[in-house]
Amino acid sequence: MPTSLTSSGEPAKPRNYFATTHWSVVLKAARNDTTRAHVALEKLCQTYWYPLYAYVRRRGHSAHDAQDLTQAFFECLLERESLLNVDPERGRFRSFMLGAMNHFLAKQWAKLQTQKRGGGRQTLSLDAAAAEERFDLEPADPTTPDKAFDKEWATALLDKVLTQLENEFRCENKTQIFDVLKQTLAGSRESQPYAELATQLNMNEGSVKTAVHRLRKRYRELLQAEIASTVASPDEVKEEMGYLFKAMTGG
Repeated sequence: MPTSLTSSGEPAKPRNYFATTHWSVVLKAARNDTTRAHVALEKLCQTYWYPLYAYVRRRGHSAHDAQDLTQAFFECLLERESLLNVDPERGRFRSFMLGAMNHFLAKQWAKLQTQKRGGGRQTLSLDAAAAEERFDLEPADPTTPDKAFDKEWATALLDKVLTQLENEFRCENKTQIFDVLKQTLAGSRESQPYAELATQLNMNEGSVKTAVHRLRKRYRELLQAEIASTVASPDEVKEEMGYLFKAMTGG
């Protein structure tokens, strides 16, 4: 997955994001507006269910048990009553989800074993077969399940941002430009093959450099906005950006 993240870059603090960002809505509205909080939490869960499924598999559970546990976890989490237990001090959605899953695994495994498989309602649309196929294709990871979860979380977030960026270009009928220039999201601007890209797009090199600059800028903006939706305050955005970089590079 391409990314232009740097460990030293300092993103602007997107304070305007925090009026409606998903996780801040959950934290602030859980005790007095559960419907709004529930919708916001469900949107976040749609992105991060696979990292949690892979986490459960790495904890030693079979594919079938991991499917049941992940589905049951979300059923429990998305019940309105569960939002009353959200701790405002646990500001990051990533930390909240991993802690909630660990608590669930410790308390609910025995209970789940007594239930008929597939008997519950399906809270999220989870493609279990695709998830297991994806898990099987992943290389063996010698790190702890927690470290592997962080990398899956970072990958899921970057995948979402890249899809958002691609959709913007498609809406503007600039699919070819995106397909050719998306490789420039990785590495420094100075290292890009501008002459080769200009030939592919039938553009002059200066125009390509401008297009790459705008692409990378928009990518950073979308990434900051997505990060902002998973933390509780603007001050945490820079720190979480750095954490994502470390998760992707194994630092």
